[in-house]
Order: sequence, then structure tokens, then C-alpha cells
Amino acid sequence: MLTRNEGSSMNTAARLFGPALVLMGLVSAGCQQPDNRISLQEFLQKEEASKAASAAQVIQASPAVEQQFGPYKVGPGDVLQMVLSTGQQLPGPPTLLRVDREGKIKLPVVGPVQVGGKELEDVENAIRAAYVPGVFAEAVVHVDIAAPQTTKVVVRGAVTLPGLVQLRRTERNILHAIIGAGGLSQVAGGKATLRRMRNPGETFTYDLTDPVQVNEALALAPLDNGDIITVHSAQLNNVYIGGLVNRPAPLVLPPGVELTALQAFAGASGLRTDVTPKDGTLIRRMPDGSDVHVKLDLNRMSRGEDPNIVLAAGDILWVPDTLETKVQEWINRNIFMRAGVSVTYSVTGIEFLNRRELQGSGVSGNNQETNFDPLGFLNRNQALNDLGSQQNLAP
Repeated sequence: MLTRNEGSSMNTAARLFGPALVLMGLVSAGCQQPDNRISLQEFLQKEEASKAASAAQVIQASPAVEQQFGPYKVGPGDVLQMVLSTGQQLPGPPTLLRVDREGKIKLPVVGPVQVGGKELEDVENAIRAAYVPGVFAEAVVHVDIAAPQTTKVVVRGAVTLPGLVQLRRTERNILHAIIGAGGLSQVAGGKATLRRMRNPGETFTYDLTDPVQVNEALALAPLDNGDIITVHSAQLNNVYIGGLVNRPAPLVLPPGVELTALQAFAGASGLRTDVTPKDGTLIRRMPDGSDVHVKLDLNRMSRGEDPNIVLAAGDILWVPDTLETKVQEWINRNIFMRAGVSVTYSVTGIEFLNRRELQGSGVSGNNQETNFDPLGFLNRNQALNDLGSQQNLAP
């Protein structure tokens, strides 16, 4: 027969452990909500496909790049400097020739010659053909740009030398304008906005770190006098981490600094040690505006079996509650706190994530973890220790 004290102890144990055992049964039965997250492998394949599509767009837009960065071609308003030498006499002084509205220059003796839209070497050949053999038996022609026709634009914002920039005919695009202003400053974020002076409502914004958008910028009509280019300053590289971590908060990084998932966990002071989370969720805003939810296996990632992916600005890294962690938290609140147990189990930061043998029953030996955690999966943190100490000191 049971004594009154023994019966009372069994009733107390039943009241304490009964709900916990029911919850554990639900966990073991797999009563969980549907998981709509994609796997890390699916996410990486999706990113590769996106990069391949971007590369294809860059190849299709290559003619715009060739046109904007090819050799200089003369045109109306340019002033050319010509040096002509023949076999009969030494070279004379340079001759200045202005290209008229029709793209022609007027040469001494021979008259107009079409040079508009030609590279300098082609201009020299055209002049030589005009003189040889009708005027000279042979001739050597050298042509330089004495004074190119320029377009004046305003460049402001995060550049080294903001102000008025003069661009030659084949340089009338956003990239040459920024280069003419001394290039990007240290606080530049890579985005630039063009506003047309003759049509103020016409604005274009491009990310100059994206090859596809660079090609789109180069394909625009040439800049005109008075156009305004604004280079935007970099936004703070915020990564948001929350859920079952010790310090959920945004992580603010300088522009251009890369952060991996494991570094983000370390920056949040590691995972909580009173429960045992096993997976996380990466939420990323895609270029098309949709959000993708990626399941991360924290154990595999910490052991190097899954890639330690690099996070992007604006990413959300969340360690969600599961039925198992909710059971563990319930037991912490309703059993160990009521019992006034004081347990020291010091594992902090990334060490907890990387050292799986410290996550629960993997710790061997006769210690406080074994004595007060017969279920083998609870890790009490320092907050629990402090609470237990206060209860022990209570009168």
C-alpha cells in the first residue's frame, strides 16, 4: 500500500508530467503544420537559373556596349587637326578643320570631304583618297581631335567631384558622366537616376552593379545639355534575425560587407540554449517582388554538409518554434521553474550551433544535466539559473 506522502508525490508528478507527455506524444506522432518552405537546394538552383537568364540578357544587349565604348567617331561641331606631308615637301603646320552640320570638312584645294560618323583612321584614309593621286603622288595624313563638340550635364550626389561634366559625342551616357565626375564616392550605393532637362517628368533609375541594367542605361538616347544624373548613397545593409535566438534584432552592416548565415547567428549571440531548434527559415525578396521562404537545416549547415549561404541586404533569418521546442519551453516553465532547480549549462554563441554534442544528451557523465534532465533534450540557460537562485533564497 502507498502512504499518503507517496500518493501525494505521484499525484504531483502526474499533474506536472502528464501534459508534457501528451505534448510529446503529439510531437512523436508528427502533428505539425504543413511546411511550405522550399529546400536550400531548390533555392540555390533558382538563383543559378536567375543568373543564367541575366547573362543571356547581357549577351543580347552587347551591341549597345560596343556602340558606347567603341572608338571615337567624329561628327558635327568637332574641330579636327590635320597634318599633311607629301613626298615633295616637309610637313607643313597643322590645319584646323571644323565638321559642319552635314558631317563634312572643307580641305584646301580639293574641297568638301564626308567624314561624319567615321573613326579617325577612316577620316585619314578619306583625306588621303581626296589628295592622291589627283593632287599629290603620295601623302601621309595624320588627324587628331583638336576640340570635340561636348554636351554639358550635371552630376550630383555620391560622386567624388559633383558638378558640371562635359562629355564628347560618344560619351553621352550615365557611366561616362559619373566617370567624368571623378567616379563613385565611398558612400555610393550603386544606383543612379537620370532626369531629362527637356522633359523633367522623364526619369530613369538603374542599378549600376547589375549588368542587365547597365546595358539598359547604355541603350538610352544620348544625354543632352542640362540633363541631371543623381548618384544615390548606399543604404545600410540590414539583415533581420529573430525567433529562437538569444538576441533577436536587426544586424546593421556597412555597405558592401557580406554576412553568412552562421555569422548572423553568431551576431545574435547564438541560438537559445533552453530549447533545441533544428532548422531556420530564410526569407528573401526576389527581383520580381515575391518572397521566397527557404528551409535551412542548422545541424547540417553547422557541420559543413550544407552551404553556409551569403545573406543579402534585407534578408530575414528566422528560427521558428516547433512542437518540440514548445514542449521543451512548457517543461522549463512548469516543472523546473516550480521546482527551483539551479542548473549551469554554459554554451553560448556559435559554439552551440557548431558543437552538436553539447545539444542535449550528447553530453556524457554524471553531472547536473544528467540528474535534472532525464528526458535528455533540455539545455537550461543562465536566465533559468538566476530564477532558480531567487526561488531558493525566498523565505
